[in-house]
Amino acid sequence: MSEEIVGRAEADKKAKLDRRMKGVLFDSGERYRQIIEHVGDTIWTVDMNMKPTYISPSVRKLLGYSVQEAMAKPMEEVFTPDSFKFAMEVLGEELEKEKRKQKDLGRSRSLELELIRKDGLIVPVEVNYTFLRDAEAWPSELLAIARDVSTQKQAQKESKQSTERLIKAMESTISAMAMIVEIRDPYTAGHQRRVAQLACAIAKEIGLSEDQITGLRLAGLIHDIGKIRVPIEILINPDGLTASEFTMIKMHPAIGYDILKTMDLPWPIAQAIHQHHERLDGSGYPLGLLAKDIILEARILAVADVVEAISSHRPYRPARGIDVALDEICRNKNISFDATIVDTCVRLFREQGFKFE
Repeated sequence: MSEEIVGRAEADKKAKLDRRMKGVLFDSGERYRQIIEHVGDTIWTVDMNMKPTYISPSVRKLLGYSVQEAMAKPMEEVFTPDSFKFAMEVLGEELEKEKRKQKDLGRSRSLELELIRKDGLIVPVEVNYTFLRDAEAWPSELLAIARDVSTQKQAQKESKQSTERLIKAMESTISAMAMIVEIRDPYTAGHQRRVAQLACAIAKEIGLSEDQITGLRLAGLIHDIGKIRVPIEILINPDGLTASEFTMIKMHPAIGYDILKTMDLPWPIAQAIHQHHERLDGSGYPLGLLAKDIILEARILAVADVVEAISSHRPYRPARGIDVALDEICRNKNISFDATIVDTCVRLFREQGFKFE
């Protein structure tokens, strides 16, 4: 009898433990279900044929579909065509790595894609995805978490527009400065425009960014702005310069720097103007800088400045031609001028047919 009682007690104890474990598992599962279904991001799981196996309820807020509608929607109709193509290309790359046994159980990727709402509007999203794996660690499903980044994209767009307006305002200011020089000295003004043109061509050829090229173009357009402090009779003197007059001319980079140094510009325009007559071996002016201290923009302007000056007409001498100008920079390559910039400049003229406008 006692054994029967003990047996029943043990059975009751086991039953209670089972009920408690089931309750724990239920509570745990319910807890995670509620977390997933109330998170703001939309969670997808899809099999390897891109058929949805789960979509969280937040899809309604993201795309306007109910869960049932979204589950029935082919994934290629959820993405824009370009985004779907890109996502499939990335997936293919990842699966190729798996086939080459380059397994990474924590492998994940983050992509910027576009989805199509039920009402036809395009939603930019950031999608983070990883593989769900079978017992043999082979990818069996994709787990993707999509976050709406419309607000961030709009903020970026507005910031870009604001920057573009600022740049246009700066360009207008610099163009006005260039016009002041042009009114006073047509030779200098034409020279600045042509130097800017050649400098930008060199910069593009050596791979500078569009932003750097913009700054270089603006620097080129006013690199001789300091000459407004030089008497006009010296600038247009057909008889050449005396030593004292040349000393005065040599101050124009420093004067230009003083004019521009207080302007809050997103490019090193003031420094480029200050250094455009510096030379790698320290023989330049006004600072006598060595190669390591001369910024790239100034190195480019230096080559473009010399080529344009030698090849063009001046009040005190006729044009000497582009071949003479190119020979001059080649003779001083790695001495006064940056070798890469010299080689690029020569290639532009002799192989690509560059001409001054």
